[in-house]
Amino acid sequence: MADNLNTSIYVFHYKNGTILKADRIYKPIMAGNALLTGEKTMTGDDNGDNISEKNPWYSELTGIYWVWKNTRQDVTGTSHYRRFFTAQPEPLAYQLKRLFYYPAGLYKKRIGLIYTTNTELFIPRILKAAEINELLGQYDAILPQARKLKYTVEKHYRRYHDINDLNSLKVIIAEKYPDYIEAFESVMAGKRLYANNMFILKDEQFQEFMNWWFDVLFEFERRIELKNYNEYQKRILGFVAERLLNVWFRKKQLNCVELPVVYFKWLKFD
Repeated sequence: MADNLNTSIYVFHYKNGTILKADRIYKPIMAGNALLTGEKTMTGDDNGDNISEKNPWYSELTGIYWVWKNTRQDVTGTSHYRRFFTAQPEPLAYQLKRLFYYPAGLYKKRIGLIYTTNTELFIPRILKAAEINELLGQYDAILPQARKLKYTVEKHYRRYHDINDLNSLKVIIAEKYPDYIEAFESVMAGKRLYANNMFILKDEQFQEFMNWWFDVLFEFERRIELKNYNEYQKRILGFVAERLLNVWFRKKQLNCVELPVVYFKWLKFD
């Protein structure tokens, strides 16, 4: 088991609503707080060194950037107001429910995701500080169980977004980090993807990852026209960040443990 680490898992919200009461290590953060009108009920990402106003394009990344620049702890993790890591076995009833995913064509899409409305059952199953300490005594990092895609990561992106985004990323990486090109190509040719920009990292790796991640993201932003991205596609930097996260972890070859993610449906939000 690792020493008793100073750990914070930041839970990113985008509007006021239910705040789940989990282990003391969980800290709610309002991402895009600079753009929020009305009552502000939690710590926002719009003080200190921040990019809060870029939230429509960066999504939870504005919160992650704020955490990087304005906090420091032994272990830093990211989560979402609905999505939380768990190290507990999935209840039998939920395992049986997965049998229905096959005929519905949802099996691959929902690997590693536990969809539920039962907060009473699952809040106690959210990953705790003691479990993180134990896991990080054996592993370098904690990641969500990788999604299994029907297509390659590249083809999947092409189907839902503009493939020119990935082409631009490849050019940037070739220019700034050529030793990452092999990892980039490997991720794009594969069918597994760590989604939602969720991770738990010790500080040394966290600092290294943040420096690399945002260096590439800011360069990508400089080379595109944000006004060309509308509606769902407006979250372009968040989508690109997911793919870059996979590239960084592929390159670093850290000893990672993959955990399921509990997805709480139908929580009340304004």
